[in-house]
Amino acid sequence: MTDPAQIAPAFRDRVLALVARIPEGHVMTYGQLALLAGQPGAARQAGFVMNSLVGGVSADGTGLPWHRVINAQGRVSTHKVGFGDMQEALLRAEGVPLDATGRCDLAARQWWPPEDRAAPPAPLL
Repeated sequence: MTDPAQIAPAFRDRVLALVARIPEGHVMTYGQLALLAGQPGAARQAGFVMNSLVGGVSADGTGLPWHRVINAQGRVSTHKVGFGDMQEALLRAEGVPLDATGRCDLAARQWWPPEDRAAPPAPLL
């Protein structure tokens, strides 16, 4: 497991900048964040960055739409840290439909920045 303290500040900054841009009603995956932040395959590290947010607020006090980041299966991964129900409620409040198992349709709701339109439209694993 990666020590969160060893995550490069530049990677962390790129991940947080991407999260800040996710439009209401859309989601990104941890793997997608890692890819777009320049470290394909570093989904776990992107997760550590997201875990560093407390209630959606970064260490510098910036509010971020943390709830718009989900896993590659289209589900929230925050149940184990006590925020899963809150995250699902926030997504639903923004109009993101979740099925009975808590899954979001990534094909319909996954957001790609306009400058990365050539990125794969399918969810990243």
